Amino acid sequence: MKKLSWFNKIVFSCNIVLTVLTFLAYVLPFLAPKFFPILSVLTLILPLFLILNALFFLYWLLQLKRQLILSGIVLVIGITFINKFYKFSTIDNEKTESDFVVMSYNVRLFNLFSWIQREGVAQEIHTFINEQNPDILCVQEYSENAKVDLRVYKYKFIFMQGNKIKTGQAIFSKYPIINDGNIELPDSDNSIIYADIRKGKDTIRVYDMHLQSIKITPDVNEIQENVNVINKQKSQMVFKRISNAFTKQQMQAEILRNHKKECKYPIIMCGDMNNSAFSYVYRSIKGNLNDCFEEAGKGFGETYNFKYYPARIDYIFADKKIKVQQFSNFPEFKNSDHYPIIARLNIEQ
Repeated sequence: MKKLSWFNKIVFSCNIVLTVLTFLAYVLPFLAPKFFPILSVLTLILPLFLILNALFFLYWLLQLKRQLILSGIVLVIGITFINKFYKFSTIDNEKTESDFVVMSYNVRLFNLFSWIQREGVAQEIHTFINEQNPDILCVQEYSENAKVDLRVYKYKFIFMQGNKIKTGQAIFSKYPIINDGNIELPDSDNSIIYADIRKGKDTIRVYDMHLQSIKITPDVNEIQENVNVINKQKSQMVFKRISNAFTKQQMQAEILRNHKKECKYPIIMCGDMNNSAFSYVYRSIKGNLNDCFEEAGKGFGETYNFKYYPARIDYIFADKKIKVQQFSNFPEFKNSDHYPIIARLNIEQ
């Protein structure tokens, strides 16, 4: 440190601060947000921390300074996190007759209130679903008022809630649904539903989740509140809103985790988690399931239309007994604030 110029001393001090923050972000997925709600915000920007550490590493490398060791250690430890943010390669196994396709999509009420200023959004979503032709379709922020015709699916389970505006979750299936239900989430407009689906001789449990929104901007549920309340919420600090949401998400994740412990079937978990793959909530819900993006995705895998950041907050998790044959996200399909995701799966015998 003594041999560094005054400028490099400032740079290295910033490097040390970044290192501390990055290590905190590494640890936070293992700590319940209710104990450190504000710090949990760091998990949202962990990829940015990794990029900045890489830049620091290159800066010291070009000068052949041993200070590169600091960011080098951070990057080596963070290798396991990189795969959750960006996939350099993908797999696309050959289709077999026993494969089946699962699609998850937060449709934002099929643009019922014209958030997207163009006509025919609901019809475009309907056309996309028909083109992709998933065997199982999980929908979040579903609306029956949009009159989207999904009668091609013989079996379905729809759970709606709300007073002025009905919104909910839906599971559509080409295979028989032999059991279904709703998991109540206390003090929340969000919900989780499930369906036990019979495919041939096998039965699988499909969960469709929509966890607490971070609410950086007003979402579907906030429409039910008056404008003054919305404006007041806009004026609140973003960190406080996110930390409160994380705490509520933790409770919802624990409810879901306990529910799936009782399930005797292979599990597929779909939906909008409203949190990153570096969070406690992600780790808690995923458990020993496979993240289909990590198994077969490519690129950033973004699922949310956020202007400055390739956010991945929607997921398809699959049981270890289910092989992930292929995974796709569709960031070019901008008919909601989320993008659809699709996985081709196969139950291993």
